[in-house]
Amino acid sequence: MKGRRHPVTILMADDDPDDCMLAKEALAETCLANELYFVSDGEELLDYLYHRGKYAQLGSAPRPGLILLDLNMPKKDGREALKEIKADPNLRYIPIVVLTTSKAEEDIHRSYDLGANSFIVKPVTFSSLVEVMKTLRKYWFEIVELPLL
Repeated sequence: MKGRRHPVTILMADDDPDDCMLAKEALAETCLANELYFVSDGEELLDYLYHRGKYAQLGSAPRPGLILLDLNMPKKDGREALKEIKADPNLRYIPIVVLTTSKAEEDIHRSYDLGANSFIVKPVTFSSLVEVMKTLRKYWFEIVELPLL
């Protein structure tokens, strides 16, 4: 296994500030050197990806190499955003890991039908979240080859 030359930007779409803070701390615990950006709903996620609104300025929204996506967000939920991203030929290759509190079988099936690369139920404890982030780091940044975007 070889390491990447450049850190991959991670974009987390989640409307819960506490979950975002915990994810940031859990990633720090794993010594992950990747840049982490946050958006709070599906509309902001798409604005980020399409460089619209507050993300229109060049350099304000680096292309993510991985998106962590919550399903239940206001405005445009994660399901709608996932469908739009995977339908766009310029965005569909960005891996999307659904990271949500939902355990509903319907959400799992629908997420994969819409093109999600993984589905993870958010852990309840911080130590479990750290383990999930370690596993994500190992898999997405050490094992798999991501397309150059």
